[in-house]
Amino acid sequence: MNSTALPVLPSARDKLLFTPGPLTTSSSVKEAMLHDAGSWHWEFNTLVKHIREKLLAVAGVSRETGWECVLLQGSGTFGVEAVFQTCVPPTGKVVVLSNGAYGERMVLMLQHARIPHVVLRTAEDTISDAQALDATLAQDPDITHVAVVHCETTTGILNDLATVGAVAKRHGKTYIVDAMSSFGAVPIDFEAVGLDFLISSANKCIEGVPGFSFVLCRRAVLLASEGWARNLSMNLLDQLKGFEKNGQFRYTPPTHAILAFAQALKELELEGGVAGRAARYRRNHEVLLAGMTRLGFKSYVPAAVQSYIITSFIFPADPKFTFNEFYRRVAEKGYILYPGKISQADTFRIGNIGRLFESDLRSVVYAIQEAIEEMGIRL
Repeated sequence: MNSTALPVLPSARDKLLFTPGPLTTSSSVKEAMLHDAGSWHWEFNTLVKHIREKLLAVAGVSRETGWECVLLQGSGTFGVEAVFQTCVPPTGKVVVLSNGAYGERMVLMLQHARIPHVVLRTAEDTISDAQALDATLAQDPDITHVAVVHCETTTGILNDLATVGAVAKRHGKTYIVDAMSSFGAVPIDFEAVGLDFLISSANKCIEGVPGFSFVLCRRAVLLASEGWARNLSMNLLDQLKGFEKNGQFRYTPPTHAILAFAQALKELELEGGVAGRAARYRRNHEVLLAGMTRLGFKSYVPAAVQSYIITSFIFPADPKFTFNEFYRRVAEKGYILYPGKISQADTFRIGNIGRLFESDLRSVVYAIQEAIEEMGIRL
């Protein structure tokens, strides 16, 4: 009788995602999507209004102090592009501070929109240069907007929003911050930083699922953009008007992602808000870094500017190491890592965010140890 291989049985749980998003979510967030919602029905519109108000509260700002929250279908990239497409005037010019792939994505957005711009680049392990920004703004009065990524998940580096913002405000420029993988877990004092637009998305530190982004902004600055929009579906001002008219998205909303996000916001509050989530993620990072250092891995970003969101590790020097094989072996043990995305070194990344806890970080380190032992890698 011919022998056959035993079938591979499904795991009792999904693989854990050690990525910067989409990320591992709680069972209750998943369960919240097991319902249908009418996109024009008052119950759904009431929920959308509640989410917009809760996001302002998470940010520590309010409508009474001049702030607004606009939700937009699509990923975080859609939200960033919508700000550029809507809020830069026809005669405007943007300076982008870039030290990674997401700063470079901003540059691509501006190129496609044919918006004049200048790029101030720093190395991928070096924070954005506020002094260079100061000099550039002094020399080029045509610049109207400053844009930066807070946590550049290309490496996990955390840029200094306050220092950059102080320069932008001193020169009277509008300040745009991509806080995709920091909002909800890294405290941001909106007023002290001086920002005008902050963009994030549902599937990051709030621990929802993909489907929409959101923009927190100074209402007066958004209202001043009347007539500037270069794009119909990404017109943030028109979307704000839609919410204020009838509480609805202008076009089909991501209903199930909204339901999940409402539950995710409840869980953020139960955890102690931004401070509570930051504490868990910080501990996750500490456990990860200690474990990977014990194995012999080296992180890419200097500790002083390393976020606790995601960490880049340099490939082992052993020629037997290949990332694809390493990734496959770790994935087979139930853990999904993230490939590197930087140009200056060969790296891979491990995220600490999502519904992950200290025990999960210890487990992934153990799985990595097993994988490198199986591959015969010397560190």
